[in-house]
Amino acid sequence: MEINPQIFREYDIRGIVDKDLTVENVEVLGRGIGTYFRRNKKKEVALGRDCRLSSPSYAEAITRGLLSTGCNVVDLATIPTPILYFSIYYKKIEAGVMITGSHNPPEYNGFKVMCGEETLYGEAIQEIYKIIRSNEFIKEKGGMRSSSSVIPEYQNYLLKNINLKRKLKVVIDAGNGTAGFVAVPIFKKLGCQVIELYCEMDGTFPHHHPDPTLPDALKDLIKKVKEEKLIWASVMMEMEIGLESLMTRVVLSGVISS
Repeated sequence: MEINPQIFREYDIRGIVDKDLTVENVEVLGRGIGTYFRRNKKKEVALGRDCRLSSPSYAEAITRGLLSTGCNVVDLATIPTPILYFSIYYKKIEAGVMITGSHNPPEYNGFKVMCGEETLYGEAIQEIYKIIRSNEFIKEKGGMRSSSSVIPEYQNYLLKNINLKRKLKVVIDAGNGTAGFVAVPIFKKLGCQVIELYCEMDGTFPHHHPDPTLPDALKDLIKKVKEEKLIWASVMMEMEIGLESLMTRVVLSGVISS
């Protein structure tokens, strides 16, 4: 099967839904990734996905491909990408695949791949393409599929390791991505007053572009911060955590000035 070589990028595998990425070639991609894992002595694979409309069907397809190589797939369901990393580092799952279009428009989707605690990039991603192109897949029966809910452990881990010096009033703009339903309960349990913007998952991203670095994507957040008279700098200083490590596709701001 022909797969567009341009989707094998420097840091991930990414393309346009139904053009570069079809259910059929995503299954083949799973066979290539599974073969790469098995050649590197990995067999247990954590699989997560974002809320894009194509992600559930891609999850089923890539699972079939991984299972055909003898890998065991642990389905983490819909999660933000950092929770996949958490499952690798703290749950000690051997490898991982995250189905996500990252900050790209909704017509895109893609795959981030981890082997051990390393996220694949560069030549390693090209090696997966070479496996697919050569059609030299490992074929082994017996791969098992299971499911696991890692979100509660992830939330508990953060709650144990975050120290707030005082109660905050926080605006969370999740951009209709996967982070809102995880982040909002964490901040509420920390005692924060949370103002939610677009925290419901919607893979069409109806309110703004999913890239929070774009000025247009921040307009509503900026407006709400000004309305509430919040101070961005105080959040960064008082939370004593790296917000980027907490969640992707979440933009936060604000603490009540007193």
